[in-house]
Amino acid sequence: MGVNTESKGRLNVILASPVDGDAVARLADLHDVVSAFDDFGGHLPDLLEDREVLVVRSGVEIDAQLMDLAPKLALIVRAGSGFDNIDLDHAQRRGIRVVRIPGPAAEAVAEFTLGLILATSRRIVLADGLVRQGRWPKPSLGGPLLAGKVLGVVGVGNIGTRVAELAVALGMNVIGCVEPGLAWEPPPHVRAGTLDEVLRGSDIVTIHTPLTDATLKLIGASQLAVMASGAYLINTSRGGVVDEEALYDALASGRLAGAALDVHEYEGTGVIPRLADLSNVVLTPHIGGMALESQKEIGKRLVDLVAAFVAGDLDTEARATELLA
Repeated sequence: MGVNTESKGRLNVILASPVDGDAVARLADLHDVVSAFDDFGGHLPDLLEDREVLVVRSGVEIDAQLMDLAPKLALIVRAGSGFDNIDLDHAQRRGIRVVRIPGPAAEAVAEFTLGLILATSRRIVLADGLVRQGRWPKPSLGGPLLAGKVLGVVGVGNIGTRVAELAVALGMNVIGCVEPGLAWEPPPHVRAGTLDEVLRGSDIVTIHTPLTDATLKLIGASQLAVMASGAYLINTSRGGVVDEEALYDALASGRLAGAALDVHEYEGTGVIPRLADLSNVVLTPHIGGMALESQKEIGKRLVDLVAAFVAGDLDTEARATELLA
């Protein structure tokens, strides 16, 4: 199963998600490239039957049934960090290599997280909407200073560590933990704690864990109940990590002061999250990693990974990509 890359330099590539235009142009110069992200749900057998490389971002499920429509599929490139939308077990059974490009988006998501913290705690989005209506209720739009507050980071990995650094630069104190079952060494600016300690001791909690069986609904009703009254919750990881119904109740009751979510349990055109009913919530459409420079770098590494695959040196390039995360 798969493609003999030693004897074939030109590959059949399918883009299940949009990537940087310059990267697409470079790929198209070297390979047969089909862009199918506008209608990836239709005509799959015809689209996939001869494809050897599949490029995908978040929001598109690459399950066993889909992979089996592509008998020649040999490489899946995840143009980002998470693997939760790819059936890795089936890919392994098929002998399909799966590599990701986690590094370039880390800084983008970290900066975006800081923006959501500021937007939520200082009620920037609400204030903008009121001014557009000719309303200027300054006394009712106060919010806390970040300096001196405690930021809790659930998932102190590449992104979580960078968020912590940015928070420290603003004068915040940081406590953090990792997802269940992982061993870790906290960076110097992060005080290690359990999940319970992070939730109880933080003014703002930000989540940066991958979505796995261990982290599904990691933040549910019981976890939200131990958070400090008036705290804020930020999620730029994956929607399934937070129980959104439980979060709705905590926000609607006023026990939590606010929340910001860039990721949602259900995403896509036409989907309106229930949390949109609440004025103390900031919602964005999974754009944390969409800094322009980050997308350029992801595209460059995508081209390099495909070239390395053709040259039979994918492991070296994939390790380099991971190390740059």
